[in-house]
Amino acid sequence: MADTFETFVAKERERLNKEREAIFSQQHELETKLAEINREFAAIEAYEAAKSGKAAPARTSGKRAAPSRRGSKRDGILQTLKESPAGLTRGELLEKMGLKGDKSGEMSVSNALTALSKSNQVARKDGKYVAA
Repeated sequence: MADTFETFVAKERERLNKEREAIFSQQHELETKLAEINREFAAIEAYEAAKSGKAAPARTSGKRAAPSRRGSKRDGILQTLKESPAGLTRGELLEKMGLKGDKSGEMSVSNALTALSKSNQVARKDGKYVAA
């Protein structure tokens, strides 16, 4: 037991960060594949419309719309932080964005804040996030 509690926590933090990055990478790959499939569906619909001489349908039911572009949550966070020069806590940010209580939305904001912090677009001062 040569490890101290501090080194244990540091190792766990490093392990979790690596795991998170691997999942982000997988998520990006899946989003890319999904976008390719959606483009193929659109091409098939356009072909069928051209062949029948009818206008292509705006969107047929049963198919998912293309996912919003990657980073749009980040853009929203940056805009909200720019509107609050004194900065916002995570909870205040969630309230302003209307995501308080939405577990998926809260996780998305947390992940986006981590990414924005790593890219130095957001800084943390006195427990509040501010746009860099």
